[in-house]
Amino acid sequence: MKALVGVKRVLDYAIKVRVNPQKTGVDLQGLKMSMNPFDEIAIEEAIKMREAGVIQQVVALSIGDKNAAETIRQALALGADSGIHVQTDLRIDQDLQPLAVAKVFAKMIKEKQFDLCVLGKQSIDDDFNQTGQILGSILGIPSATFSSKIEIDVANKKATVTREVDFGLQKIEVQLPAVFTCDLRLNTPRFANVQSIIKAKKKPIEVFNLADLGIDFAPRLKVEKVEMPQERQGGVIVGSVDELISKLKNEAKVI
Repeated sequence: MKALVGVKRVLDYAIKVRVNPQKTGVDLQGLKMSMNPFDEIAIEEAIKMREAGVIQQVVALSIGDKNAAETIRQALALGADSGIHVQTDLRIDQDLQPLAVAKVFAKMIKEKQFDLCVLGKQSIDDDFNQTGQILGSILGIPSATFSSKIEIDVANKKATVTREVDFGLQKIEVQLPAVFTCDLRLNTPRFANVQSIIKAKKKPIEVFNLADLGIDFAPRLKVEKVEMPQERQGGVIVGSVDELISKLKNEAKVI
């Protein structure tokens, strides 16, 4: 069996987000970009499956401009066997929405016959949390979202998944092929050592052009305006219940 893993290039989580002057999106110019943290968890889980003998091959897929190849190389350094780069000059956080991304993954899964797809539950730039669900729907296969534990039964081609849901933990069973989206507590991603980084440079990356895939990737949503949230004023310490009620009524106007 082989797994397809999505790895997205996003603004590094430690960078303070700024809106661009046109207020059409987030300013990325000259800022550090990294692999989406939830995708690091997805790569780690797929590699652990291979190490356990559950699957034989891990392929990392990224969509984006030439710089997306760096993210794929990072995944290869972590242990992925090969990569797929779908090239486009469109901004992955604005112009390519979850439906279009899911269509790309669906095409690759069908053509290259992957047995499972492992994705981060969401990306930290657009925060849609939709791609895995849409992908499962397009392919007509199960999607086990918010996975915090994945156990694969190779003999019966099924998986038992523990999901993090609003009311606690939910355990489900799905048949393979399936889509898994990874939650924060699924694992702790490893670090790539120097030797792995050097080896990653020799691993193959297959390149496709998004425009040649025959996919309708037109956006269905339009961003009208992007603004920073208003800064909140600091709290104050009140001396009595009467003063609290007075402030809630006269200043906050919530009662």
